[in-house]
Amino acid sequence: MDSRIDSGADSGGLFQPRYVAFLETVSHLRSRMHRYCARMTGSAMDGEDVMQEALFDAYRKLEQFDTTRPLKPWLFRIVHNRCIDFLRRRQVREGAEATAVESVSIQPIEPPGHASRHALERLVIHLPPKERACLLLKDVFDYSLEEIAELVDSTVGGVKAALNRGRGKLECLHDQPGAEATANPTALEVLRLYVDRFNRHDWDGVRELASADARLRVADCFGGRLADSPYFIEYGRRSIPWRMALGAVDGEDVVIIMLDDPNGLAPFSVIRIEILDGRVVNITDYVKCPWVIDVAMKLTIR
Repeated sequence: MDSRIDSGADSGGLFQPRYVAFLETVSHLRSRMHRYCARMTGSAMDGEDVMQEALFDAYRKLEQFDTTRPLKPWLFRIVHNRCIDFLRRRQVREGAEATAVESVSIQPIEPPGHASRHALERLVIHLPPKERACLLLKDVFDYSLEEIAELVDSTVGGVKAALNRGRGKLECLHDQPGAEATANPTALEVLRLYVDRFNRHDWDGVRELASADARLRVADCFGGRLADSPYFIEYGRRSIPWRMALGAVDGEDVVIIMLDDPNGLAPFSVIRIEILDGRVVNITDYVKCPWVIDVAMKLTIR
C-alpha cells in the first residue's frame, strides 16, 4: 500500500474529514472499480489497495477535474493507470507488451456470452496488461470501443487488435485453478495465534505478536502506527456478533472476519497481515470494504 495515503490522515492516524467526504461521494462507483482492479492485479486485496491509492490520487487532483465532464471516466482512467503502475512494480509485464504489437494476422473472435464471463475474469490474468484491460472493459464492463481507447490511451483500432489478440489467447487456455502459494509455517502459526487471541479478546496477547513499529491501515478510516490506534478497543466495543477465522483469499493466507447471520457465521470481510521474522509488521483491515470478499475468486476457511 502506498504510504503517501497516510498524508490523508491526521496526526492521530484518522482520515481527514474532507477525504472521508470525498470517499462518500464516490462510494457508488467503488465496488465496480474494485472489481476491475482485482481482475487486473489477480487479487481481491491487491485490487482494493490499488483502488485506495487511485482514490487518493484522484482526491489530490480534484482541482484539475473538469466539472463539465462525467466523473466516472476520469476516475476509471486514474484507476487503470494505477493498475498498470502496480503491474510494472510487480514485473508482470515482462516483454509481453513489446511482442504484442508485432504485425500479425488475427481473425476476429466473437466476445463471450454472459455465461462465460466468470471464466474470462479468472483467465484474463494470464494476458499482458493492455489486452487484459481491453477484455475486461469490453466483455465484462460493457464499455464502448471509444471509451476503452480513451481509458487505456490507445486508438479504436488498437483496442480492436488487443481484443482479438486477447480472445485468441484465451481460447487456448483452460479454466482451471492456479497453483496455490506455498504457506510459510512460521507465518501460519503466527496467524493461528493471532486469530485465537483475537477471538478471546486477549488484546495484550495480540499486541505481543506485533513489532514495536507495526503499521495499521483500516480502509477508509485509519492509517498509522498500530501502537497509536484504538484498533483493538474498537473491536472490543463492537455490538455485532463477529468472530475471526484463519483462511485464504485468492491463495493468500489471511484472517477472515466472520459475522453471524440467520444462517450462522458467514464471511464478511478480510484482514491482511504481513509477518516478518515471526512478527506482525503490517495489518490491513478491510472491514469497511465488504466487496473484497464478494470479488475474491477463491475463498477458503480453515
